[in-house]
Amino acid sequence: MDPAEPELPTDAQGPRPPPSALSEPEAQGHSAGGDSGTMSRDTEVDMKEVELSELEPEKQPMAAGAEKNGLVKAKAAGGAELAAGAKFTGLSKEELLAAAGGRGWARARAALLLLFWLGWLGMLAGAVAIIVRAPRCRPLPAQAWWHRGPLYRVGDASAFLGGAGRLADLRERLDYLSTLKVKGLVLGPIHKNQKDDLTGTDLQLIDPTLGFREDFDSLLQAAKKKSIHVILDLTPNYRGQNSWFLPEQRNATATKVKEALSFWLQAGVDGFQVRDVENLMDASSFLAEWENITKSSSKDRLLIAGTNSSDLQQLLSLLESTQDVLLTSSYLLSPSPTGEHMKFLVTQYLNGTAGRWCSWSVSQAGLLTSFVPAQLLRLYQLLLFTLPGTPVFSYGDEIGLQAVTLPGQPAEAPVMPWDKSSLPDTSRSMGVNMTVKGQNEDPFSLLSLFRRLSDQRGKERSLLHGDFHIVSSPPGLLSYVRHWDQNERFLVVLNFGDVGLSATLGASALPASASLPAQASLLLSTQPGREEGVSLELGALSLGPHEGLLLRFPYEA
Repeated sequence: MDPAEPELPTDAQGPRPPPSALSEPEAQGHSAGGDSGTMSRDTEVDMKEVELSELEPEKQPMAAGAEKNGLVKAKAAGGAELAAGAKFTGLSKEELLAAAGGRGWARARAALLLLFWLGWLGMLAGAVAIIVRAPRCRPLPAQAWWHRGPLYRVGDASAFLGGAGRLADLRERLDYLSTLKVKGLVLGPIHKNQKDDLTGTDLQLIDPTLGFREDFDSLLQAAKKKSIHVILDLTPNYRGQNSWFLPEQRNATATKVKEALSFWLQAGVDGFQVRDVENLMDASSFLAEWENITKSSSKDRLLIAGTNSSDLQQLLSLLESTQDVLLTSSYLLSPSPTGEHMKFLVTQYLNGTAGRWCSWSVSQAGLLTSFVPAQLLRLYQLLLFTLPGTPVFSYGDEIGLQAVTLPGQPAEAPVMPWDKSSLPDTSRSMGVNMTVKGQNEDPFSLLSLFRRLSDQRGKERSLLHGDFHIVSSPPGLLSYVRHWDQNERFLVVLNFGDVGLSATLGASALPASASLPAQASLLLSTQPGREEGVSLELGALSLGPHEGLLLRFPYEA
């Protein structure tokens, strides 16, 4: 041992192991090595403290009368233990009540309560101010089913079905009509008609060459399941020279029509169409009477009147005694359409009908290609789908179907080219891109454009029932805005010319609710090659020949 280090007492060299940890010889030697042969009392106490220190505190025994909580033990240098106990039990109920009843706490509680109610009233006042100052939404107008999508005319069911179909086969084409978002199928005429023979004409009997009543009822139910409404054409003498027979047979013909209206309404049809009404004497009175019968069972029934007239005053006179009759005509037909002329026709018609719900077409029954040049078909589709009213098409307009007339033979309804196999021998030279199947697979086809426009019109309130305003534009262009309340706005720009044009659109004549922004996003173009979704400067807009643009921009308060 180093002399500099003092020798430590035996007890200070570390704790001894408990007796149970010593072997029997060690225990005996330990017992024999003591001064008196027995363990001293101090040593025994120390050993017990070591054992207790190795146990968990909650397992250590408590001495009788000792407090478990707040017990502090300390050993003084002389070996004596000092114990000090402290127990905190908190304030009693009486003490808490006494403290809370003091003036200071009462004032604090009153101040906090006052602040709470002041804050609550402030938030309420702010919410009321926001509601009052926020722009109010315009109430939505009443919308009938013919307001929500295009009408699709199938005048010749056999031709539409590929040349050899019957009414029962029409059910197989309802899915196709659903892809076009069609809301109404204008069918026929399909009734029995002896050419120019009123006695041999039965408006309540289906032509046996097309099928039977059971076939029609089945078609009617299948169409209703797909939310397609069936409108029946009841033009009496559709195979004859005059659709309404001879003038002296007017009253007898009108009686047959009235009886047929009631008959087919009970069968469940959703509306009727009569064509060539300009040949019917006192047509306005008859239309008003037939409209009353049509809507007698339900206001959700539609009457369509067709005419070959394009004279605005004659068209307005046909509608003067009616309320919801839709009129199809040749009003928009123009041999050489220009932007200025189309602007004049549209504004004149809308002003003349004085807010009445309109329908738009270029004829009462014919194909679009029979009246519109091929290079303008896409432009007319965009026009008809975005004007305020119901667009009306004939079958085949969605693919640019053309009527083929052989020399020396009367014009016949063209066969719908579903695919190459459905084409007649005289049309085998028609390319696959002119069939429904071929255009269905082409995203830039006329059929694809038709579907996009129909879908867009059906889901946008501004296009469904929005306000209409002409936009000032250079000669050759027709431009207008469609908008509704706080919904997204749409700008339509149409170039009817054969050359490209640059346009600066003016918004000076527009109301504040329809003001134009500096830029608008391109939704679609009638010509392929444009990048959709890009922002175009409305102050420097360029359009190609026969191109139409549909642009969108958000509402700004």
